[in-house]
Amino acid sequence: MIEGKGGWSIRNIAEVPWLEFPNHFGGALSKPLVQPGTAPTRLLDYRISMYQPMAHVAVHSHKVQEQVYHVLEGEGLMEIDGQSYVVRKHDVIFLPPGVTHNIANSGLTDLVFLVVTTPASDE
Repeated sequence: MIEGKGGWSIRNIAEVPWLEFPNHFGGALSKPLVQPGTAPTRLLDYRISMYQPMAHVAVHSHKVQEQVYHVLEGEGLMEIDGQSYVVRKHDVIFLPPGVTHNIANSGLTDLVFLVVTTPASDE
């Protein structure tokens, strides 16, 4: 990673390991790219996620965080407030605080998507 005066940084995705986070199951992996601890940000969590077929995250909600999901590859099911929706390449999903949701790979290939969360902490 390259860091400059004023807090900017350049990070190559290939240098960041895939991680499995709590409540993510069956090969639901993410690379945290910009978040407190990896960049000098206080408000932003930006990651790329790759879910293998049948992988999913548990249904959850956020107290104060907003999220945007951008599907890059594959197809999945997203449950939002108890309703299921098919999501696929080029879909962009906005989730305000308090909305229950999850995402699962319902396809035969990897589901790849970006997630932007702000603020970075749900406290």
